[in-house]
Amino acid sequence: MHLEMVKECLEKVRQRNPLVHHITNVVVTNFTANGLLALGASPVMAYAKQEVAEMARIAGALVLNIGTLNETEVEAMLIAGRSANEQGVPVVLDPVGAGATQYRTQTARMIMEQVNISLIRGNAAEIAHVLGEKWEIKGVDAGQGDQDVSVLAQKAAKQWGTTIVITGKEDVITDGERIFRIGNGHPMLTKVTGTGCLLTSVIGSFMAVEQDALVAGAAALVCYGVAAEKAAGKAADEGPGSFQIQFLNELYKMDGADVLQMGQLNW
Repeated sequence: MHLEMVKECLEKVRQRNPLVHHITNVVVTNFTANGLLALGASPVMAYAKQEVAEMARIAGALVLNIGTLNETEVEAMLIAGRSANEQGVPVVLDPVGAGATQYRTQTARMIMEQVNISLIRGNAAEIAHVLGEKWEIKGVDAGQGDQDVSVLAQKAAKQWGTTIVITGKEDVITDGERIFRIGNGHPMLTKVTGTGCLLTSVIGSFMAVEQDALVAGAAALVCYGVAAEKAAGKAADEGPGSFQIQFLNELYKMDGADVLQMGQLNW
């Protein structure tokens, strides 16, 4: 894989304007919707169990995010996930806060058991706890762990038979065999709530136009990181509020030339 493929994926998102169905957490709904619109995708948030199967069938991708869990939403996620599976619609899972409570960890595992997940994105602690490994976690944020992140990602990918993204100072994506490391991004992303959740949705947008989950995920990570770097260059000194606005602007303005010039894709 090379940066030209990243550019092509971005162009396909802009050309096709894929519909991405979300069952996500209440903290990030508005930011996620605005981020996907800026990127060039079409977000829809549908939660009622009476309609999620129908919505998932017509979407380009389904994003399940357990950030603000309740029993009704979990039921809707399972219904939507099964419907997406029947239609061949890729499903992306974000196990937000897995490891912080047993309920979150068990819910993530239950969804994975009942739905065929195409890609899972989380921080190292979330992935480790769902896998049954030890890793420090503080709420929804990862602390320190003893394992190499790449080894953890590959272990999870092989055990679950899916593509794994672990985000941090350096992002890692693997399908258990192939592995890429993405060096793009900026620390200001950690000062705005929902940037990880929006990243998961951006990955869903790329998966809606690219069948290879590893290629789609890596392309999304590069584009997202490049936009963050450009936004920080213009607004980081002003604080997270200005950065958030500029980040949406950079998602909108980013093009293939930015990707080719700034992308850091390593394997």
